[in-house]
Amino acid sequence: MTNAASMREEAETFAVRALGFVAGDPELLPRFLAITGIEARSIRHAAAEPGFLAGVLQFILAHEPTLLRFAEETGTPPAAVGKALRELPLGNDDHERST
Repeated sequence: MTNAASMREEAETFAVRALGFVAGDPELLPRFLAITGIEARSIRHAAAEPGFLAGVLQFILAHEPTLLRFAEETGTPPAAVGKALRELPLGNDDHERST
């Protein structure tokens, strides 16, 4: 496995862990569902879509108290969330934007 592929796989694993964090929180999950427009029963299907896992990390990064709680509960440095985000599809600015 190439280094880039390995880094992406690690980022995906990290993002799945973050999704578990969000899904397991009775306050965060409804907010996440409302913001994304996804129904709870559709999360598993949506998780296979490009950009979904990046969206989970963006959700965590968008609210500092959530980021800090995630970092504390998982023993992860807050900067690791942004680092993982950049390794995922649609998680960085290296894509074409519509005008």
